[in-house]
Amino acid sequence: MYLLSTSKLRKVYSKELLKPVDVLKGIDLNVRDGEFLSLMGPSGSGKSTLLNILGLLDLPTSGSVQFRGQVISGLNSDSKALLRNEKFGFVFQGFNLLKKNSVLENICLPLLYSGTSRTQAKKLADEVLDVTGLGDLGNRFPAQLSGGQQQRVAICRALIVEPELLLADEPTGNLDSVTASQIMNIFKQLNKEKGITIILVTHDAEIARYSSRLIRMQDGEIKSDEKI
Repeated sequence: MYLLSTSKLRKVYSKELLKPVDVLKGIDLNVRDGEFLSLMGPSGSGKSTLLNILGLLDLPTSGSVQFRGQVISGLNSDSKALLRNEKFGFVFQGFNLLKKNSVLENICLPLLYSGTSRTQAKKLADEVLDVTGLGDLGNRFPAQLSGGQQQRVAICRALIVEPELLLADEPTGNLDSVTASQIMNIFKQLNKEKGITIILVTHDAEIARYSSRLIRMQDGEIKSDEKI
């Protein structure tokens, strides 16, 4: 059984007076536990749309998404939110941190939403801060951090729920090359030492080299799928 799989996944965007656009054209994809997979392709290739559908942030026009053998693309909103909160972690190009909350408070938010006590949430937040090298910055605010540090906070926020699957959309897009390398090494460490399955969207071949499997997309289709 695969961790995540899709069958004949299609996404069509249509507006009045405009010709419908096929963004995804029948994607079949299987992802095993512990894989580190990069989706690479030019703008408009469908890679971010695919990631959003895999993470239940968007709906396919047709086809299905399965998580551990269960079809999840047809779940209701509450069930999707519960699955995302318990099993998935998300990291985006924009850090999406709350400016008026401290680093520690930002990281704790997913657990507090699910009813975890503040004491337990803080304990777990301290642990993930140490994993990403931010152990002494918990009381700072986002504006007091560099871009790389803010992205590490976003990674911590994704990790605090102990996800089985981490979905990252251009997580180094706003960072310089040195900082991007540091962030990618964190992803690689999480995959190797924690066994977290990672699916990462990038347009950068240098970033894709950190993964162990590379899928190239173009015009809504998978053009190649290779181990690296």
